Amino acid sequence: MRAPDWLTARPVAHRGLHDRARGIVENMPGAIRAAIAGNFSIEVDLQLTADGEAMVHHDDQLGRLTQGSGALLGKTATELKQITFNDTSEKMMSLSDLCALVDGRVALVIELKSHFDGDRKLVARTVEILKSYRGPVAAMSFDPDQVLALRQMMPELPRGIIAQRSYEDGEWLRLAPAQRRGMLQLRHAFTTRPHFVAYWVNQLPAPAPWIARRLFGCALLTWTVRTPEQRATAAAHADQMIFEGFVPEA
Repeated sequence: MRAPDWLTARPVAHRGLHDRARGIVENMPGAIRAAIAGNFSIEVDLQLTADGEAMVHHDDQLGRLTQGSGALLGKTATELKQITFNDTSEKMMSLSDLCALVDGRVALVIELKSHFDGDRKLVARTVEILKSYRGPVAAMSFDPDQVLALRQMMPELPRGIIAQRSYEDGEWLRLAPAQRRGMLQLRHAFTTRPHFVAYWVNQLPAPAPWIARRLFGCALLTWTVRTPEQRATAAAHADQMIFEGFVPEA
């Protein structure tokens, strides 16, 4: 199955159409409403809770953007729904809350965050919710095992792999060398069979996404586009951009 046309029809607002200067924080309800008002697709992140719920949040710890502290994985969904975003009155959403808010009006591109430990509970909960959602939605992850789990649990859901050229710095060093090697050059693709690739704009063009796009028909998104130069790269080498920090022209 190829990725549906709606996946690349509109620019994708990274973590919603957020703007801290206007009091709109990433992944909060206001960022979702702003993206809907602009008719942009929406990318959000999901984290797992202690009781197996899928919450809309990028970081696996509280504190950078929210009140409170501690790991999301150590708290229940009920506790996290009481957490407010800094300098706002808005609270953290679950995936079910997000689906009710969007209600099919624009496309959703959902990133499943992973600890790369083989835990598939976040995938299972995401699939459980999305099976009853009627709007356009796709899911993706950096973790090939999470993408494989999506293929196995909900093969009809458009699925993607988030990728870059190398994984030899920063947080990637916490992974085993074999895990990092398995992510290189999309070599897992014959197992995960992604419908699309989301590739780091600073590393385009690159052979692996070119092959996936040109030879295997995968749609190519690129992240995170913030500057005019990155936008030119996206236009030249990808099917659509995941953007942040500006509002694309209609």
